[in-house]
Amino acid sequence: MSMSDPIADMLTRIRNAQACNFKQVTMPASKIKVAIAKLLQEEGYITGLSTTDEVKSMLTIDLKYYEGKPVISLLKRFSRPGLRIYKKQGDLPQVLGGLGIAVISTSKGIMTDLKARNLNQGGEVLCLIA
Repeated sequence: MSMSDPIADMLTRIRNAQACNFKQVTMPASKIKVAIAKLLQEEGYITGLSTTDEVKSMLTIDLKYYEGKPVISLLKRFSRPGLRIYKKQGDLPQVLGGLGIAVISTSKGIMTDLKARNLNQGGEVLCLIA
């Protein structure tokens, strides 16, 4: 069965794994999922990630907890395949007044809203994370 929205699937797997207090979550890998996971690791929302180079490559994300609670409190898909949402550099959303991040897909790659503003880049707002 083909998946219509792999990013939403990734966010849901992370959300469900955190609800069950799992230390890791595994999912099918793709370039965009790995890029989002690397961004989450750079921002300190997850502890690590790894990929397997098999016939069907898998992405494993090590989830991060603080005092027994998940570090990620908000995972929300913003743009979706049925309704793409593009924003200019000045209109990029701020998540929780700058405490969270918005993941933006620009012509220069996937980056946070802060980095996109600094580079004067707009793009598709993929998801919101806090």
